[in-house]
Amino acid sequence: MQARQPTGMAKQFLPEVVVNGETIGRAAIAAEAQNHPAPKGKPGVAWRKAANALAIRVLLLQEAKRRGITAAPVPSGPGRRETDEEAMIRQLLEAEIMPEPSGEDALLAEWQANPERYRTQPLWKASHILAACTPGDGPADAAAKARAEAVRQRINEDPAAFEALAAAHSDCPSKTAGGALGQLRPGDVVPEFEQALRAIGGCGIAEAPVRTRHGWHVLRVDAYDPPRALPFAAVRGRISEAMEKAAWARESKRFVNRLAADAEISGADLGG
Repeated sequence: MQARQPTGMAKQFLPEVVVNGETIGRAAIAAEAQNHPAPKGKPGVAWRKAANALAIRVLLLQEAKRRGITAAPVPSGPGRRETDEEAMIRQLLEAEIMPEPSGEDALLAEWQANPERYRTQPLWKASHILAACTPGDGPADAAAKARAEAVRQRINEDPAAFEALAAAHSDCPSKTAGGALGQLRPGDVVPEFEQALRAIGGCGIAEAPVRTRHGWHVLRVDAYDPPRALPFAAVRGRISEAMEKAAWARESKRFVNRLAADAEISGADLGG
């Protein structure tokens, strides 16, 4: 999609950006603005974010050139390689920013401050019997719900019949395994289904059929492994990586602020 440039009076409020005499045109800012979210009806917010981002990019490239950095691009993802400008910015930051690694005491203190943040995910072993229906089809939805309720009633009378009822009545391919879905983690199923798994609270059968976008489910949790707090040794590496990234971000911001303080910039606000 081609970026739209501001016209008329809008140019007064959405100006070009000039960094140490180098102009960033409105077309470039408009294109970059598409990468920055903004409240509906407030394009100026995205414009300012884009102007600041491009001003920082130009500021870093100017400094890299001033230092005589020669681009040495490296792969940056599957089938992708850095551009020369991306490589120069990376090399500049690598040369300038070398935060001290967090010590053992700092890592331990971070874990002790909130050990509940570092937990395993819940794990369910579940089975279901699906009465499928098309979303928005009222009569089909009602019929599917009635089917699921009838199956649920039969399970009330004979819980051991779940697998046989799944084989006979489920609209899910899992019917060939007695309705078994195997092990499930958060995000493995649609949100409505996951919410029902959580609501059961352990092992057991949902009291009533569960509605999802796929239809009505008679849901059974066969095994449940609840979240558990992880010991420090198990998460030390994760904490170290997170603290290193946070320190790198702080040092990067300080470096950009130092460059901006010595620069002549108009059309962007890099203060702080």
